[in-house]
Amino acid sequence: MVNRFRATTLAFGIAAATILAGCGSVTPADSTYRANDPKDVDEAESSNSLFGASGLTGLFGGGGSKKDAPGTQGIGVNTYLWRASLDTVSFMPLASADPFGGVIITDWYTPPETPNERFKLNVYILDRQLRADGIKASVFRQSHAADGRWVDMVVDPKTATDLENAILTRARQLRVNTAQQSS
Repeated sequence: MVNRFRATTLAFGIAAATILAGCGSVTPADSTYRANDPKDVDEAESSNSLFGASGLTGLFGGGGSKKDAPGTQGIGVNTYLWRASLDTVSFMPLASADPFGGVIITDWYTPPETPNERFKLNVYILDRQLRADGIKASVFRQSHAADGRWVDMVVDPKTATDLENAILTRARQLRVNTAQQSS
């Protein structure tokens, strides 16, 4: 009985030590994408713990820094690109949407006018700034074969570029609308 108690206590102690050791390396989301700027060294060092400068609110996306770029508060990517991406692909069913990682994955969509084809999109937001290279889209297309299987088809690379341009145009519109409303 005593050995069982000691084993349980030891296991609990190891688990607690592992959890506490992991907490020391947690960094708030608002410092992840910040450029290496000498002015930010003190703030970055003070926020490298769970209860640092922004504490738990920084870890879970709140309490953004004044140094964050406009349109990046609360999520890990540019807000305008995120909202524009969702607006642009809103006609398709979403399989996954991660605002902290900047990934949108749609489910397969079959246009009513072409019932033997289906499309799927992956949209990646790569930057916290509203920039042309801050968005990457992948388009997948399948065709319904005679034997009932879906077969992968080649997609013109211009299709992904057109989708990226549509997202960027919408993001710029959202930014302009926000600027006009705050004026």
